[in-house]
Amino acid sequence: MTTQATTSRLATLVPQDRRETFLPGLFGLPLLIVAENAVYTFMQRLSPRDYGGGFWNFYEYEGQPLFLAPASQQRCRIEGGITQYCGEVSAEAAGIIATLFTFSHLSFRYESEFLARGYGRLYDYSTGHPEASEIFQAID
Repeated sequence: MTTQATTSRLATLVPQDRRETFLPGLFGLPLLIVAENAVYTFMQRLSPRDYGGGFWNFYEYEGQPLFLAPASQQRCRIEGGITQYCGEVSAEAAGIIATLFTFSHLSFRYESEFLARGYGRLYDYSTGHPEASEIFQAID
């Protein structure tokens, strides 16, 4: 499965045999558990009526880890106290939002090149995403 951005950039689903290296590559080994849990917590806070846990897909772009997205539903209503944005987005866009929130939040507590590079890579990718407007409204 692939995702198409408006500028023809493709994020690709990380194959099963490389899933174990995805999170350490995205967040760094020291922050692996903290960051993974933060993504899930942010998703619960962003979409309390739609997200209830489950399997997540991992996406990469040009061989670099990019974001996580819930696989358990197609769409998510984003609402709640951590963003003024209220609307419905694809599960992929919701995952991008939750991952961006995680990078930002953790960067205030931890000094990490993984967080800085990961945020920049995902932010840049998001500018060409079909739901870029919704993503940027949600993280603003």
